Amino acid sequence: MIKRKQQQVSQTSDESGFTIIESLVALLVVAILLTAIAPVIVLATATRVQSRRVELATQAAKTFIDGIRTGAITAPSAVTTLTAPTSDAPRRISDVAAIPAVAAVAATGSTPAIPAVAAIPAVTGRPQDYLINTTNMAAPTSATGLYCFNQNGTISTTDCSSNQFYIQAGQIIGVKDGYRLGIRVYRADADFPLIASTVDTKYTQTPFTAGLGSRKAPLIEMTTDISNTTTTFQALCQRLGTATNQSCQ
Repeated sequence: MIKRKQQQVSQTSDESGFTIIESLVALLVVAILLTAIAPVIVLATATRVQSRRVELATQAAKTFIDGIRTGAITAPSAVTTLTAPTSDAPRRISDVAAIPAVAAVAATGSTPAIPAVAAIPAVTGRPQDYLINTTNMAAPTSATGLYCFNQNGTISTTDCSSNQFYIQAGQIIGVKDGYRLGIRVYRADADFPLIASTVDTKYTQTPFTAGLGSRKAPLIEMTTDISNTTTTFQALCQRLGTATNQSCQ
């Protein structure tokens, strides 16, 4: 009787638990699953980091603008003077079809005379052909002349000990009475020389990326108007950009 019970207990203990082969198979399955989801985890982490970086860069740009407007930050010394548009290189607002000339029509009876109208040539182009934006500023080749946005929230051109972002700023001047302020925000680990958006190509980084973003490209590019008490509407309009088929009224 006792011997039979011992045999039953022995058989039960032999059948319980996992064998070494079963454990290895389980580990292999887990490894395959982790390998499959690892890219998703990396992508999600990189996107979260990049999104937070762009958000902080936007806040840094707004802080810089507020400092310029209140006088807490010295205005940038870099000045880009724009030349007036010409017939060969006009500023245009949009594609406008040509309007043919209309001959004069003499009055007949109760119908009044219609004066002649000269032909109006077509105007072709894109908004970036006339808008004053950061593409008017050259990309920085070194940290010289850039502002440093430090981790404690201060902005300086000399103290970069805890630099979080580089800020490039310049005055884009079309007329007097204030100026157009161009701003680019780059990462603190920027790899000089840097790049910037052109009329044809956009280089700013996006919050959604398959990596951690380019260290050469700007996180944020923007322009804003810095006015004063003597700024007129005409001056503001011309700084924003005037098309050849439009006028500042």
